[in-house]
Amino acid sequence: MYEGLLFVVSGPSGAGKGTICKRLKDKLNIDLSVSITTREPRPGEVEGVSYYYVSKDEFTKVLDEGGFLEYALVFGNYYGTPKESVMQSLKKGRDVVLEIDIQGAMQIRKTSPDAVFIFILPPSMSELRKRITGRGSETEDAINMRLGKALKEVSYIDKYDYCVVNGELNEAVERVAAIIKAEHSRVSEDIYDLIKMYKEELPC
Repeated sequence: MYEGLLFVVSGPSGAGKGTICKRLKDKLNIDLSVSITTREPRPGEVEGVSYYYVSKDEFTKVLDEGGFLEYALVFGNYYGTPKESVMQSLKKGRDVVLEIDIQGAMQIRKTSPDAVFIFILPPSMSELRKRITGRGSETEDAINMRLGKALKEVSYIDKYDYCVVNGELNEAVERVAAIIKAEHSRVSEDIYDLIKMYKEELPC
């Protein structure tokens, strides 16, 4: 059995990467990794679906035990990807999508160079502000801080394999889905195992 592929999806807060990933899970036969965070749940978020919500002490315990594939401190809260569940899915041949911060993505870039990195961009900064404001959970200072961080994050775009502008949600989902499908047709070392199998099936 071939191992699954690891896809890393990042982008500025408010770019819509979370919504895109949820649509992908419904559209494709993939696993969406659920991160652990120390921040409080937002309205509408569900424990074990949106995130696993823990205290800082609980997060530190998992970190000290080497239980994270990556982790990051974002706006005063910790986020981390549970290592064991991701590795088990990949070994079973399941594709896994990580929706993570750019800090975490750069960690994955070092430890898992074969992962596929996709950057989600908003169509404009004004649209990004509109989306963040629409959450109704951010102060004006927090919104400005997120917009400033977004500008810095865009500078990392050359570290990614693909970029998708999320102007129209359905189109953005289709583009990311097409990337995932195309990656399964990429020529890699696995192809030599397939060629070897072809040769073994031929009569001597």
